[in-house]
Amino acid sequence: MKTVRMQQLTNDELAFFIARITIGINFFIHGAVRLPKLSQFAEGVAGSFEGTLLPTVIALGFAYLIPFVEVILGFLLFLGLKTRKVAAGLGIFIAFLILGSGIREDWGAVGTQMVYAIFIFLLIKNLHSNAIALDINKKNTTNEFTTEG
Repeated sequence: MKTVRMQQLTNDELAFFIARITIGINFFIHGAVRLPKLSQFAEGVAGSFEGTLLPTVIALGFAYLIPFVEVILGFLLFLGLKTRKVAAGLGIFIAFLILGSGIREDWGAVGTQMVYAIFIFLLIKNLHSNAIALDINKKNTTNEFTTEG
């Protein structure tokens, strides 16, 4: 693996790196602090759906998954491993959270989740600036064509 120094990064690459690790840490910590109290967390989330269109059993099942999704995808994003797929997964995850918050009519949560959606959008949009990551592919140039190796 090629060593990259901060001085060698463009401003776009440095910005992407900082955004990627920050968002990765954020998701990881969200999930990590919930795992020790998983049952209470899941039951609290499911309880917030009582009296809504979403059956409590579906809310409970999803609520049990939330911390695991946050820990796994957050850690992978922090490492820069499968960055595109992980960011897409986080985008879909956030869409489901927005759906749930909308069903609960929790517009404050929807607004916060939309900020996450924008950050994820920006990561995906700027993947070409991903410079310090485990998934950086070596590029091979043959007859002036660049291929991912």
